[in-house]
Amino acid sequence: MTGATGFFGIWLLESFAYANEKLGLGAKLVGLTRNPDAFYAKAPHLANEPSITLHRGDVRDFEFPEGAFTHVIHAGTTSSAPVPPAEMLDTIIRGTQRTLDFSIATDAKRFLFVSSGAVYGKQPIEITHIPETHQGAPDPMDPNSAYGEGKRVGELLCSIAHSEHGLETTIARCFAFVGPHLPLDAHFAIGNFISDAMRGDPVRVMDGSRCRTYLYAADLAAWLWTILFKGEACQPYNVGSDQEITITQLADTVASTLGGSVTTASILKSLSPSSYVPNLKNARELGLEVKISLDDAIRKTAQWHAFQ
Repeated sequence: MTGATGFFGIWLLESFAYANEKLGLGAKLVGLTRNPDAFYAKAPHLANEPSITLHRGDVRDFEFPEGAFTHVIHAGTTSSAPVPPAEMLDTIIRGTQRTLDFSIATDAKRFLFVSSGAVYGKQPIEITHIPETHQGAPDPMDPNSAYGEGKRVGELLCSIAHSEHGLETTIARCFAFVGPHLPLDAHFAIGNFISDAMRGDPVRVMDGSRCRTYLYAADLAAWLWTILFKGEACQPYNVGSDQEITITQLADTVASTLGGSVTTASILKSLSPSSYVPNLKNARELGLEVKISLDDAIRKTAQWHAFQ
């Protein structure tokens, strides 16, 4: 698995270790990380888990670990770090190709590419829940499209690997999430709101008209494992909640759940409100459902951070 130390990676490792023990699977996992020492400091219980081995390397040019591998998860990305667009694009494309090359070289059977809803570009106002069949795309003239365009190319590379080598490449188009390990000081609105409420400050909203959804990280992990094992090759699956909420409503929900208020002085209304809401038809055909409510997700996230 690439991206072993990120938000998605940590939850995949946690769920892997839990299922491995409870079900007696006898499985082994190798997690790619650029800095094993930092991972030991961040999650020592996982770093010392006997069934998990850390492999040092950059996703773009890592040395292939030895051994036989049946499944590969490519969750490495740079979405939570403020990196230049050219570096982000390079990391996504070269990292995906390198991970696919590894999968082919080791005769892995199945491959999960953690993609993004950003591949759709701006969601049309007439579409309330965007389906996997939507043919939209990011604006190639906007440097901020590097993430979405990189994920589009990554999906194409997966399709080519399936066509030319028979690798069963599954694709998860991920939306927005919340849970323990989510940074509270990054560019994620829900993390910023939880941070405000935990400090006892009013929850601050900059653009309250945007519409988003949030899936709890435990649901996210379960969905990703299911798509890896049961998903149809080259059939994208939207991953996220379909219970839309405006950013203003989200701020109210965080404040009412954790205690506090919402400051209205800085609330702005966009001239062209944007939505980022998935259609979950394909996911539901795999039996996937949203298990954890948004209120519980917010509460669990705050409780975890309070003990860190």
